[in-house]
Amino acid sequence: MQLNIYNTLTRKKEIFEPLHAPHVGMYVCGPTVYGDPHLGHARSAITFDILFRYLKHLHYKVRYVRNITDVGHLEHDADSGEDKIAKKARIEQLEPMEIVQYYTLRYHKFMDMLNVQPPSIEPHASGHIIEQIELTEQILKNGYAYESEGSIYFDVEKYNRDHGYGILSNRNIEDMLNTTRTLEGQKEKHNLIDFALWKKAQPEHIMRWKSPWSEGFPGWHCECTAMGRKYLGEHFDIHGGGMDLIFPHHECEIAQAVALQGDDMVHYWVHNNMITNNGQKMSKSLGNFITLEEFFTGNNPLLTQAYSPMTIRFFILQAHYRSTIDFSNEALQASEKGLERLREANVRLQNLKPSDETTIDMKNLRTRCEEAMADDLNTPTVISHLFDASKAINTVYDGNGTVSTSCLDELKAVFKLYIENILGLESETQSNVNEKAFHKAVDLLLSIRQETKANKDWATSDRIRDEMSKAGFKIKDTKDGFEWSL
Repeated sequence: MQLNIYNTLTRKKEIFEPLHAPHVGMYVCGPTVYGDPHLGHARSAITFDILFRYLKHLHYKVRYVRNITDVGHLEHDADSGEDKIAKKARIEQLEPMEIVQYYTLRYHKFMDMLNVQPPSIEPHASGHIIEQIELTEQILKNGYAYESEGSIYFDVEKYNRDHGYGILSNRNIEDMLNTTRTLEGQKEKHNLIDFALWKKAQPEHIMRWKSPWSEGFPGWHCECTAMGRKYLGEHFDIHGGGMDLIFPHHECEIAQAVALQGDDMVHYWVHNNMITNNGQKMSKSLGNFITLEEFFTGNNPLLTQAYSPMTIRFFILQAHYRSTIDFSNEALQASEKGLERLREANVRLQNLKPSDETTIDMKNLRTRCEEAMADDLNTPTVISHLFDASKAINTVYDGNGTVSTSCLDELKAVFKLYIENILGLESETQSNVNEKAFHKAVDLLLSIRQETKANKDWATSDRIRDEMSKAGFKIKDTKDGFEWSL
């Protein structure tokens, strides 16, 4: 079975043909570690976890590189944006690498809960400064960059004349020149659309390194090009990330690679779409931002309950990775019920007794699931096929049909392969059940406290609060009720 995958660069589905089969090189842009991971992080991680799992199912040997961005100025306004990690370090009076370590561990914890497999290599941007300096030196030598006041900028206009800039995002450089806004501290550029390969650090900038041009830090776009090249070579198969990275990040990566070595490093560019809330992108500024921890505890005013990690994973997989997903409690509750139905059918499947013949339609389940996965990782269709099979399983379980030994064995194998191995939907363990029961008990106790406050029974209300505080709970009363954490 051949994988057809949508290539953002060519804007069409293509048959996946590795450069050096059976080996596959895949690079995915990982998190910037200055805050807790959110639903957008989960979607990207789960999307490429599915691709990682499916490529291995096709018997490819995959080297999967997912970076950690720990040089915190790296944002869309990379040349002038504030260093997010350094800002957090100043506020909390910590070393920047303490912030990095704390949130990297948090990210790993939540990815484990979502059953996202770890990458083969997880390089840190701060651990590859030498490679980023070398990349900058070579681009300078090739004539596609210039020095200005200790900083090095990529000459987009010159590059565009020779190679064409904007091929991934389908943008026109003349339009960009006319619409790019002037940002503070960018007068040293030849053109506003030029981007930094190396920035001279201002006195207040904490994270800085020595270079041939100044004491400073690498530009945002350098890290992935430098680390991808180091670990996957001058040409590799797949580069992925969220659609919000297409421009400027991945567009600039293509320009850097071509300016560096004469051609693009990447064969297939793959991007997952966004998660929205009432049609708007989730963001802190809009007040519709929910972290993964808040989803798992239910401690956010936008949530009506807590949701398990597997419910979140199932919710994400019910939409194709290139389509948007709109968050709502109703959609998550529907996912919770759907996942439970699938799990119940799987449990029933394990307990079915074989008969001499099969009287239900269970043909070609494996083939149909395989065709859906091969069609650009169509997980919603795979789930639909599994639900159809679940109806047949329930028919046999209720005594209205029979299934032969060979058919039963095939069903069990397909359910295990797709539910567990490829979709990565873990069974509800006893620890998961215990955690959900624990959260419900705490919410019930705090709801009782709310009632005692409403009845002006201050003694009971204070007693519940004080005893829970002694037990290690942090309780915060809000206008919508309460929030708690351990």
